[in-house]
Amino acid sequence: MIDHIGVGASDFAVSRRFYDAALGAIGVDAVIELTPEQTGGYHGVGYGAGGKPSFWLGSGGARGAGMHIAFAVSARGQVDAFHAAATAAGGRDNGPPGLRPYYHPDYYAAFVFDPDGTNVEAVCHAPE
Repeated sequence: MIDHIGVGASDFAVSRRFYDAALGAIGVDAVIELTPEQTGGYHGVGYGAGGKPSFWLGSGGARGAGMHIAFAVSARGQVDAFHAAATAAGGRDNGPPGLRPYYHPDYYAAFVFDPDGTNVEAVCHAPE
């Protein structure tokens, strides 16, 4: 249903380091970068797999107050790696890796706030 989503950053370089680390920990890499010279001012990086960007980080200021983004992963260890990488890269803990059985019995997730306060989650729905 959703083709892609984007968030803005108040400090593009700081947020880029955060998302490079946090998403890299779950196997999601930058697949395209648009420079201000190409676009006339916008600086953006698209993250995804198979050459298709599904998540965009852009310059121009934070736009995601109250936004929540969840990235699906296939193994609980990826949730742990995401949380460790995201907090090491400047993210603020918003819920350590663990089960959230009130969603469903196998809902294993971790939450961090990115540098602009967007609530970012990695979630695994598979049983242990």
